Amino acid sequence: MSEPLVIIGNGMAAVRLVEELAKHALGRYAIAVIGDEPRLAYNRVLLSSVLAREVSKAEIELRPAQWWRDRGVTLLYGQSAAATAIDAGIRRVRLATGATLPFSKLVIATGSKPIRLNVKGMDLPGVLTFRDLADVAAIEAAASGDRRAVVIGGGLLGLEAAYGLAKAGAQVTVVHLMDRLMERQLDPTAAAMLKRAVESKGISVELNSDTAAISGDGRVEAVLLADGRSLPVDLVVVAAGIRPNVDLARGAGIEIGRGILVNDHLQTSLPGIYAIGECAEHRGACYGLVEPAYEQARALASHLSGGDGAYRGSVLATNLKVSGVDLFSAGDFLGGAGSEAITMTDPGLGSYRKLVIKDGRLTGCVLFGDTSDGLWYLELIRSGRSIETIRNDMMFGRALAARADKTVAA
Repeated sequence: MSEPLVIIGNGMAAVRLVEELAKHALGRYAIAVIGDEPRLAYNRVLLSSVLAREVSKAEIELRPAQWWRDRGVTLLYGQSAAATAIDAGIRRVRLATGATLPFSKLVIATGSKPIRLNVKGMDLPGVLTFRDLADVAAIEAAASGDRRAVVIGGGLLGLEAAYGLAKAGAQVTVVHLMDRLMERQLDPTAAAMLKRAVESKGISVELNSDTAAISGDGRVEAVLLADGRSLPVDLVVVAAGIRPNVDLARGAGIEIGRGILVNDHLQTSLPGIYAIGECAEHRGACYGLVEPAYEQARALASHLSGGDGAYRGSVLATNLKVSGVDLFSAGDFLGGAGSEAITMTDPGLGSYRKLVIKDGRLTGCVLFGDTSDGLWYLELIRSGRSIETIRNDMMFGRALAARADKTVAA
């Protein structure tokens, strides 16, 4: 008989795990996937495109229902089927209906929750988050017509929300606590270029701005800043970060740090129970990007299929389009002691490149505008190979570097 394997969470990490298990261990496990959203798994990366009406909700669905059936997967989704507790002692997951599912192996892939600021007025109608398709629907309804919107948070998610709102016709202001946009992915030069690009789309940007409170009489009317300014609004979208969703794991007695603590086999403190994606904490790191979740899913599928399946951590890389501008960053793009940076800027083309080198190896990069060589730079960072033979040419891209070094594939 197939071994019962339950996956709690029906997001991008869960889909990739099922894909990998189907490749390497088809039939070994009887897989059940539990999700609390009332729909099939979809691509969260494209939420801003849905909000901007560039793609439909149907287009971001990752796999049709038939795909799951063909792999023998039992799908349970919606609030009535949501997982409410894990009983590790009797190896069962309790559902909102009161029913339970037995498991031999359990994978927790519950993702993360949006952070809501601890300020007055956060519970007013018209104050929303931007994390799933339900949020998109709520924002669309609240933003209909010529509305004034404030997005709190100038990171990746906040800028995506701002772009979507602006495309939908809202007057948008981004309020960001830090001194530059996307400070976790961009250096000051690239962030300044991004700010100009965002503002060219008609989006206002307020940096070094701390949200003190949200006010309104029965509904949001203004965002109050710590410096005393008041921004009149009809809608507030909070995109101030995420935190791992660890509630089920904590209730089951699994060890928690910032996220669910896992080892190199993605196993939690309880045998046979694993965690992947944004809810997991590996070697002190909680990753909020898709690619590390995919790498974890591949490693776990290998482990569950009898392979080595060791996960050693991820080199963070961001490859995206924000407000119509292509961006890429990877590795230690800020640099530190003993490193050096090579930069190239073309203001006319709106292009910027920065490569960080240490001990004869590429350790980080930032690309703004032209990101065509981003994945090549990422591979150089991950491989740790010497770049001495291509050092004088690598700034100009893979094609030119290939002429200098025959080991570089054109």
